[in-house]
Amino acid sequence: MLYQLYETQRALMAPFSEFASASAKLYNHPLSPFSHTPVSQRVAAGFDLLHRLAKEYEKPPFGITTARVGGIDVAVQEQVAIAKPFCRLLRFKRFSDNHEALATMKTQPTVLVVAPLSGHHATLLRDTVRSLLQDHKVFITDWTDARMVPVEQGPFHLHDYIAYVQEFLRHIGPDVHVISVCQPTVPVLAAVSLMASAGEFTPRTMTMMGGPIDARKSPTAVNNLALNKSHGWFETNVIYRVPPNYPGAGRAVYPGFLQHTGFVAMNPDRHVSSHYDYFLDLIRGDGDNAEAHRQFYDEYNAVLDMPAEYYLDTIKTVFQDFALVNGTWVVEGRPVRPQDIRGTALLTVEGELDDISGAGQTKAAHALCTGVAVEHQFHYDVEGAGHYGIFSGRRWREKVYPRVRDFIASFNGVRPGPVPKPLKTVEVAGAPHVAPDAPLRSRRRAASPAAKTATMMPAAAKRAGKPAAPAASGRGARAKTAARPAAKRRGG
Repeated sequence: MLYQLYETQRALMAPFSEFASASAKLYNHPLSPFSHTPVSQRVAAGFDLLHRLAKEYEKPPFGITTARVGGIDVAVQEQVAIAKPFCRLLRFKRFSDNHEALATMKTQPTVLVVAPLSGHHATLLRDTVRSLLQDHKVFITDWTDARMVPVEQGPFHLHDYIAYVQEFLRHIGPDVHVISVCQPTVPVLAAVSLMASAGEFTPRTMTMMGGPIDARKSPTAVNNLALNKSHGWFETNVIYRVPPNYPGAGRAVYPGFLQHTGFVAMNPDRHVSSHYDYFLDLIRGDGDNAEAHRQFYDEYNAVLDMPAEYYLDTIKTVFQDFALVNGTWVVEGRPVRPQDIRGTALLTVEGELDDISGAGQTKAAHALCTGVAVEHQFHYDVEGAGHYGIFSGRRWREKVYPRVRDFIASFNGVRPGPVPKPLKTVEVAGAPHVAPDAPLRSRRRAASPAAKTATMMPAAAKRAGKPAAPAASGRGARAKTAARPAAKRRGG
C-alpha cells in the first residue's frame, strides 16, 4: 500500500514540478520582461529549487565518450557484453587510429568493477570508470531496477548475485582484476572463494573499497538498524509489491524511495545546507557550483528497487549472522572459505570519515584471506574521505586511484615489477610488521616462517580509543574538512 501511495504522490507532484520549471525560466530568461524585475533572481532560484525537490529522477547515462590514454584522447563506446535478467555486464570499449595508443591499450590490464546493488544505479561509479579507463580495459556490472523485471523471470537471491559475478569473471578470463565498491565486497569475496575452493582460476587482484566484510567492527547507523530489528521486522515493514504501472508489477521489492529516505535521514542537516547553498549559488549567478550540485543530486536521487529476496538475504547473512567472518556461510551446499584463495593479491581501501562502512570493516578481509601471501596484502586508509570520497571526486582521483592503478600494475602478468611504494603493508595476525617502503625481497624474507616471531605493531592499535569519525564527506555533502596532503609516490 505504501508503494501505491508513493506513486500517487509522485503523480500529483509532477504537474507542480513542471510548473515550477516553467516559472523559473520565465523569471531568468533574458528575453522575458519578468527577468528584469528587482526580485527576479530570487524568484527564479526559488522555483528552480522547488522543481528539483518535486521532480522524478531517472537513471542517468554514464555519458563517457572519450578517455585519455598516454596523453592521447581515444573514443569510448559502451557495449553490452552479457545481458542477464537482473544485470548487464557493460564494457567500455576504447577505439583509436593512433598506433601508439593502440599498442598501449593492448597491454593494459582488464578490470571488472562490481557496482553495488544497494539503492543507487551503477552510474554512481562514473568517476571511478572514467579514471580507470586511462590505464585499463574496463567492465562494470549494471544492475537492473527490480521493478522493471517481470515476475516471470523468477526471484533473485544473494547466491544468484554471487553466480552472476562468477559468470562475469569466467567470461572475461583469468587475467582479470576485480574491484568491488561497498556492498559487493562480501559477495565478490564469496564468489572468488568458491572459485578457489573448486580449483578454478581466481582474479590476479582483488580491490575492496568501503564494504561490510565484518559489520561488527565500528558499527554505523546502517549496522545498528540491522541488529536492532529482527529479520521478520524487515520482511513485514520494508518489503512491498511493485504497482501495476511497471513491467515488474507484483514483484516483492525493497523500494528505492525507502532506501533514499534512509540515505537522507543519515545526514539531513547536510542535505538541507547543500540545497540552501544551491539556492544562494543561483542568486549569485555561480553557474559552476550550481551545476555541480545538479550533477550530484541527479545521481544521488536516482534510485532503484532491490529484489526482496536479495535484500533480506543480505540483511541476515551480512549484518545479523555475520556468516562470512564466522565461517558459517554455505552457498548452495558449498562453504565459503576465503582461506582457499592463494593466487590473488588483496588491497583494501577505507575512508577515514566513512559513516556507512565503519573503520576496520573492509580491512577485516585480510584476516580471512590467510592463504594470500603477506607480501601480496595491502591496506590504505584515505584521510579526510567519506564513503563517496573513496571512489569519486578529488580524493579518489588524487589519492586512491594512483594506488589502485599501481597495485593492479604490480600484479598484472603483462607488466610485472616491484611492489610500488604508495601501497602500505597491512598487519595480518600471525605475520610480522614490515615497513611499507621495504624492498620486496625483505618483505618476503620477513614473511617466512623463521621470521614469525618478529614484533608486530597493528595499525588498529594506533586508533584505539579514538572517537568515532564524523559523517561522511561525499560530493553532495559539501564537507568542510580540510584536505590533508596526499602520500608521495615513486616518481612523483
